[in-house]
Amino acid sequence: MAAGVAEFTRGRGRSPGLAVLLAGDDPASHTYVRNKEKACAEAGIKTETRLFPTTVSQSEVVAAVQSFNRDSRFDGILVQMPLPGHVHANMVLRSISPLKDVDGLHPENLGLLLAGTPRFVPATPLGVQRILIEEHIQVSGAHTVVCGRSNIVGKPLAALLMQKAPGANATVTVCHTGTRGLTAITRTADILIAATGSPRSITKDMVMRGAVVIDVGISRVEDQSTKSGFKLVGDVDFEQVSEVASAITPVPGGVGPMTIAMLLHNVLNAAQGNGDRR
Repeated sequence: MAAGVAEFTRGRGRSPGLAVLLAGDDPASHTYVRNKEKACAEAGIKTETRLFPTTVSQSEVVAAVQSFNRDSRFDGILVQMPLPGHVHANMVLRSISPLKDVDGLHPENLGLLLAGTPRFVPATPLGVQRILIEEHIQVSGAHTVVCGRSNIVGKPLAALLMQKAPGANATVTVCHTGTRGLTAITRTADILIAATGSPRSITKDMVMRGAVVIDVGISRVEDQSTKSGFKLVGDVDFEQVSEVASAITPVPGGVGPMTIAMLLHNVLNAAQGNGDRR
């Protein structure tokens, strides 16, 4: 990534740029943004983060997005989720220029993904796919069960993995809170992806022996044995499930770093103008 950024910078006389908007005081969001800023700095990508209090109005957030749309210093715009409850996330996401929507959440970009001609794939789904490819997991023809139907992970991940393309071509089942007989479904998965936001909700009895398990979730739970009084865990009961899974991603340190890497990948693509060709 750094080599690609350096080549772009030499050729264009400027660095790729990412604008970040963060509203509210959610500790996890602030941690995510700091990690993204650090990764951008290491890769040579210019970043600017605009912070807003929890009381920010929707019009203020939209105005900030629109100002970044017009600012040629920034090739990508990231609105950190979640936004304060009174701010309508869909309205904010729709205000981002599709050509700068490096999180891939604008309706136009989600539509292109579903059509099989993606401009920007949301970073977490793209990171999950990259893990499967790099670990030489057979995705084509595999029954892949995605637990979770969020617009950020579940839906775009299902759309990505069902495409007739490398690292995809899977038979995808999406499970959610309305799914009946969840365990019976998850036990048929060759690849099980947990993205529910419910800590340790995927247990050993829900996983077929030899399955590949990808844990997208991350939650803070109390743990008095640690100095901080808490620790980070995923949606999967890692210790139990690792006894039956052929491969499993840890939390933290699994999907999270890949998400950031794929975000930087999207920023570089935006800077190179690849999104204009869709």
